[in-house]
Parts: sequence; C-alpha cells; structure tokens
Amino acid sequence: MRTCLRISSFLFAGALCFTAAAHAQAPSGALDITARITPTAAHPEPVRAFTFYILTKSYADICKEVEAGDVVPPRDKFIESLDVTKELKAWMKEHDIIDLTQPDLDKMVTVTDVITIPEFLAAYQRSNSGGVTKGLPRPKFTEQEKTEHPDRYEKDKQDYLNQLKKFIQQNPATIQGIELELDGVNPQHKWAALNANHKRRIERFSPELAQTKYLAAKVDTDLDGHAVLRNLPPGNYWISSLNLDASAGDARERWDVPITIQSGQTARIELTNLNAADMLAQTTP
Repeated sequence: MRTCLRISSFLFAGALCFTAAAHAQAPSGALDITARITPTAAHPEPVRAFTFYILTKSYADICKEVEAGDVVPPRDKFIESLDVTKELKAWMKEHDIIDLTQPDLDKMVTVTDVITIPEFLAAYQRSNSGGVTKGLPRPKFTEQEKTEHPDRYEKDKQDYLNQLKKFIQQNPATIQGIELELDGVNPQHKWAALNANHKRRIERFSPELAQTKYLAAKVDTDLDGHAVLRNLPPGNYWISSLNLDASAGDARERWDVPITIQSGQTARIELTNLNAADMLAQTTP
C-alpha cells in the first residue's frame, strides 16, 4: 500500500513538473506588418525602410507619463508669477487673457479698467499722446510732489483721474489701439516660450522612455513596406512609430496601434492613413 502511495505521489509530482514546463515553454507568436500611406488623390505607397517599435504600453500613454512629471503651471499660477501690478493680474485672471496685444483687447477694456489699472492707464496715455487726441486732460502733478507735497499730489492726481474718466466716457473710441502700447508688459511671449519648451521636453524624453522601459522589439520594413517579427511572447502590444513621421507625397503619418499576439499564431496588420494617430492632436499645444 505504501509503495503504491509513493508511486502515485511520484507520478503526480512529475505531472505537475510537466505542466509547469509546458506553460513555461508556451510557443511564441509572430507579427506581420504591412504599412502603406495614401497621399491626396494618389495611390497607396509603401512605407519603405521605416522602423516600427513594438511597445508594451501605448506611446500616447507614455507621453502622458512623461508629461505628468513635467507639468506646465496653471494659467492663474503663471499670471501670479508675473512682474506686473496686482490690478493687472486680477484683470487677466477675471478675463482669462494672457495675450495683452490681441486685436480685440480694446473691446474688453472698460473706462474703469483704464483708470484703475496702471498698465492700462500708461498705455492709454501713450496711445493718445503727442497731440493726436484733442481735449485730452493733462496731469498737473509731478512725481517730485509725491514726496514733497503728498496731500496736494493725491488731490491733483485724483482730480486728473476724474477728468480723464469723464473724457473717456465721452470719447470711448480713444481706447482703441491701447493694445499696441502693451507689448512691453505682454506675458504672451513668456507663456508661449514656456509651453514650447515643455513640448520640446516631452518630444525628447518620451521616445527615450519608450525605448528604455517599454520596448519589446523593433523591426524595419522592406522596400514593399512589409516586415515580419518572430518570437514575440504572447500578450498585448502597441505598434508605434514613436514621434517619427512616415511620409508619402503630402501625407505625414504616425502610428500607435494596439495588437494582440497569441501563442503559436501570426498576427497580421495593415497600417494605413485610417489607423494612423491624430497628427493634429499631437501638434496642438
């Protein structure tokens, strides 16, 4: 009886080892790729001598992973960091405006804005200086009086602002063109540079991360736009061109296409304009 039990145990253990070995040696799969691009009003052309990367994570998600570690500050936080008056910061936040030189800015600036926001007041004064605007009130106070006669300075300044406010109310067209005098304090240049540098960093580090952390294999197409990759472990992958464009005529395409490799089988896929990534979404900041 004991001998039978020992034999049964031995056979059961052997069966387990055989099953584990069978799973460990599960046959790999293969990937058959054909890539073609169709230019406008033309026939499809093969994507020749082009490298495709087989990733274990979507390249779009890899870009998001990189972006999560390199975040552009929110607009309000950016505005708060600017070297402008608190009044202008509050106005920019309220109107959700970064570009102070946009053509329709004068339509958003009120008489009260001109009087209470120092940058707008200075821009309005420059825009209407040199005798181009008849009847424009002139300030009677000087900066020297601010320290020598502060009470008189404040009174004269307030009188000037009251007169100017009344004048602008009667001549609202004099606000037109104020944006032309705001280039010196316009934060749009800094904001655009901040976003452009951010985009360049994402474009630089995303391919590096894809190839160092998520690369399963890569393969080059032949002159017919065809490539075969063998010995891929079963699983889910993405066929990616990373941040590289394949082109034909006026068409430029990138791919980030999911594919499933099954044990012992060949997955076939055709990459075309139809399953290419959205280039507009990739180039919009």
